[in-house]
Amino acid sequence: MPADFPKGRLDRTISELYPDLSRSFVQKLIETGAVRLDGKPARAATKVGPGDVVSIEIPPPQPTRLVPEYIPLNVIYEDKDVVVLDKPPGLVVHPAPGHPTGTLVHALLARYPDIRIGVTIRPGIVHRLDKDTSGLMVIARTDQALNSLIQQMKERAVAKEYLVLVHGRIGVQKGVIEAPIGRHPTQRKLMAVVPQGRPARTNFEVVLDLNGYTLVRARLETGRTHQIRVHFAHIGHPVAGDRVYGPRKVDLPLDRQFLHACRLGFKSPGTGRWLEFESPLPPDLAVVLDYLRGLQHGSDCAEA
Repeated sequence: MPADFPKGRLDRTISELYPDLSRSFVQKLIETGAVRLDGKPARAATKVGPGDVVSIEIPPPQPTRLVPEYIPLNVIYEDKDVVVLDKPPGLVVHPAPGHPTGTLVHALLARYPDIRIGVTIRPGIVHRLDKDTSGLMVIARTDQALNSLIQQMKERAVAKEYLVLVHGRIGVQKGVIEAPIGRHPTQRKLMAVVPQGRPARTNFEVVLDLNGYTLVRARLETGRTHQIRVHFAHIGHPVAGDRVYGPRKVDLPLDRQFLHACRLGFKSPGTGRWLEFESPLPPDLAVVLDYLRGLQHGSDCAEA
């Protein structure tokens, strides 16, 4: 177990360390003996903490046929080549262990039956957002569009910006985090800044300083897994609400990481015309900013 993880239930701790594994799936793994604590079978309610050795054997995924599911989607643009949507938090992008159904892919297949392109379980998926990250995504509707968007991303020609609340006051108005990202050397489901990692670059600009937190606008030049979360944790300012790369205890009215894909721009695969979209901060994150503003104003009044 990571040294900075406090004691907690085995099932909850594993699901927090590995967000792609739902807690119910973890509990099933524990029931079948696929999770061992210090080499022995354990119960879901067993308390674990730093120094404990937890091993997890995840069975290989069973071949499944994707069945369309009618899940509401907030589509803000569509043409014959692409779909741009505003993903809500809590929606998994594609099937994974613990999430065989109810994903964005299932919803896309229901709304766009002709989108069966690319990799079998990820039809049309060009990039992904974590389950608890909200905001803009572009989906390809044809193989030509898929290849065009992938190439644009390789050439860093796609504009991707995020609104992010991080712990602490950064102290500079603008900055660049450039640090290679790869698999964590011991926690293989996590990412980390490691010398042998792939190049990763995040530009940021401070929007607001709020009572011990900083709201920043982050622009990605690369698209590594968990890039924003890993980079800001690396410089000592983890994303608020991120219980994996930041403090496990959250002192805000926040049930997820404060991370929202607010701007997306790319060239239309069909026309070559630049397309750009923006998404306002969702209500659950706006509430957090209002809460912090209230604390800050209260502090100002007390000092006056």
